[in-house]
Amino acid sequence: MADHDGAEAVGPLTLAWVGRHLDLGERVVKTEVLHGGTTAQMRRLTVGGRDGGTRDLVLRTFVDVEHAEDWLNRESGALALLAGTEVPAPGLVAVDHRAVHCEYPSLLMTHLAGRTVLEDEGVEARVPLLARELVAIHAVRPAPAERPPGFVTLTTADTVVTPKGADAAAWAAAVDVIRELAPAYEGRFLHRDFHAGNVLFDVPSPSPTAFRITGVVDWAGASWGPADLDVAHCCTNLALLHGPTWAVRFAEAYEKAGGVLAAAASDRLYWQVRDALAVSEEVQQVSLPWRGAGRTELTVRIVEERLVAYVTTLMDASG
Repeated sequence: MADHDGAEAVGPLTLAWVGRHLDLGERVVKTEVLHGGTTAQMRRLTVGGRDGGTRDLVLRTFVDVEHAEDWLNRESGALALLAGTEVPAPGLVAVDHRAVHCEYPSLLMTHLAGRTVLEDEGVEARVPLLARELVAIHAVRPAPAERPPGFVTLTTADTVVTPKGADAAAWAAAVDVIRELAPAYEGRFLHRDFHAGNVLFDVPSPSPTAFRITGVVDWAGASWGPADLDVAHCCTNLALLHGPTWAVRFAEAYEKAGGVLAAAASDRLYWQVRDALAVSEEVQQVSLPWRGAGRTELTVRIVEERLVAYVTTLMDASG
């Protein structure tokens, strides 16, 4: 079956696997590529029933991705854990971690209504909603046996890329921050890639600012670690999307919503700087989906400039 937009079709083994997880009499009648993902192929599958009605599922496929099994383990575990909680995550239908049944490692889940919203307009109304949602995620308390694996940070002081135009002294000071040992922390359930691009909103008309979160997606990085790391990641993304001020406002909104960050300012700074410097290595990958979603002004150069401004803001605030 060809995809609705003409992309490479879902493989026959995968379609057969999906079919085994449908209700009696159901079949896939249409597939449509969902754009915006950076590591996996995402498709909406329209499923038709005997009564003529339809419902949608989402198929996540990792093609030639080194860490596919780990990510699918994390995501399937997170979706199972979140079922029945207040966090609006997709429901897990089936997973094939090692491509035993499918052409490639795959996960099948329910489809959530809503859309991502990345525009500057309305950001003031969305930031408190994002903060409250992240507090709700961190409030999930899995039993020790159900906890996801520990968080992973690949960035080191030696792999950080210094953008053109960055103040050498400020950047060097920031790099020195992550040369230190990671601070002690109290473990929490983390999304690990929480930002506006992974949150779905319902935007009812006629008010474009009457936002409501309908879903949180992409749980492939689900981890056990410090709440500060999730907060820092969202702060970095907001700084690059809307400017450094919004990073500060998100951290404040998180605490206002009941979230707890590290008591020591130096500990908070460590996680903030670590996440921001990680982006220096992948500015192209980070900015590409944003331009594809309509933020065409966010060129690699503009995003680099905002990253420099954000890191400078962090280091200035640290004294």
